Amino acid sequence: MYKRILVPIDLQESDDRARCMGLERAIELCRLYKAQLYILTVVPDMGMPIVANYFPPDAGDKIVSEAEEMLHDMVGIYIPDDVEANYLVAQGSIYRRILRMAEKTNADLIVMPAHRLKLQDYLLGTNTAKVVRHAACSVLVVRYDSEESCAIFDQSGDFEDEE
Repeated sequence: MYKRILVPIDLQESDDRARCMGLERAIELCRLYKAQLYILTVVPDMGMPIVANYFPPDAGDKIVSEAEEMLHDMVGIYIPDDVEANYLVAQGSIYRRILRMAEKTNADLIVMPAHRLKLQDYLLGTNTAKVVRHAACSVLVVRYDSEESCAIFDQSGDFEDEE
């Protein structure tokens, strides 16, 4: 049913388990359908010249390079060998880049985590809501439950609670 699954990862998310919830579901689906996995992170764009002037000329390249390294490490640690994974880094507006990468990779499904809403989300809307509204493909929204175990962390042993 699905051949290419895109899962956006927020590398700025401080809660590792919240970050992995969409990834875990995407891995399950990739195994079930023998689909390719595309892991995407979106980093800030230096964009406006007035903003770019406050940073060194190579700041944008360094941000992208660090994000690529973090995603590469994540793929090496948490993605099983039986899942074909690709990692992508984009710069700019989060929901626009997700939609663009879904189009570019010809994704059949986008798997996104949903977080508890904050006040500004009610006023501006979340990236997840914008992707759901505008995506040309199906979108699976995974609700984060802080009590639920995340199997990819439990298997690695890195993030289990110490007794």
